[in-house]
Amino acid sequence: MSTFKCVLDAKAHVGECPTWHAGEQRLYWIDSAKGELHRFDPETGHDECRKLADQIGSFGFRETGGLVAALGKTFGFVDFETGRIEPIAEVEKDQPGTCFNDGRCAPGGRFFAGTMGFPIDPGRRAGAFYRFDPDGRVTRICDQMGTSNGLAFSPDGGILYHADSLPSVQTIWAWDHDPETGAVENRRVFAITHELRGRPDGATVDAEGFYWSANVDGWQVVRYAPDGSIDTAIPVPVQKPSMPCFGGPDLDILYVTSISDGGLSEMDPGQPLAGGIFACQPGVKGLPEPKFTG
Repeated sequence: MSTFKCVLDAKAHVGECPTWHAGEQRLYWIDSAKGELHRFDPETGHDECRKLADQIGSFGFRETGGLVAALGKTFGFVDFETGRIEPIAEVEKDQPGTCFNDGRCAPGGRFFAGTMGFPIDPGRRAGAFYRFDPDGRVTRICDQMGTSNGLAFSPDGGILYHADSLPSVQTIWAWDHDPETGAVENRRVFAITHELRGRPDGATVDAEGFYWSANVDGWQVVRYAPDGSIDTAIPVPVQKPSMPCFGGPDLDILYVTSISDGGLSEMDPGQPLAGGIFACQPGVKGLPEPKFTG
């Protein structure tokens, strides 16, 4: 299938962070503002849910089992089976009106995540971008983020992609990333998306090194070449696709989560599948998801 079809009518409020677990052959995802962590089995269609004690912005898998997560304003660990949270490090303690958003594990075993203003204010850039190391240390990489988003890594781990979804920004950047140390430097513009329908939300990178961005409010997922030019766009049958990821036994299925009620814009009428999870086979494969080594 080269067009997106609904595989789970999840009716998520803010569906986000689809992440494929190769060992389990299941798709983990979140309904962020509701603090829900889900595990979906595409083979059976069964979706499990754990209600957490905090909002969850993003997560990744740990080598030792369980998940590393960005929860509210806290980096911590989560046990899916019990829903138990182990808080490790808090950020922005004295800064009201922010929370964690997009994040993922990096080649090299660290976890990166950024914050956003909450509720979203188009004129406020109160968020920041962080690295969480396996020893528990937190490094603030940059600030002045409206809605930190679009985090993904090139196949060799040498490039970190990062975006800001705020309407006044709508920019995707590329950084040089050292998988050995986690250091990032040399931020430059990868793409500016004001001319596109929608804004850059969550993202992933395929095995050919192309960057896939969900265009929230744009009804599409856009594939960018490594030079930042647009290669192709695949329509999604809902207004607010939120983040893509590759999954399936051969990593050749592109999944995308979506939003049914959230963000800056009103929902257009006639979207019964909004908040669902969609899938297609775009003809390319994804990359195995790195794990947190702590």
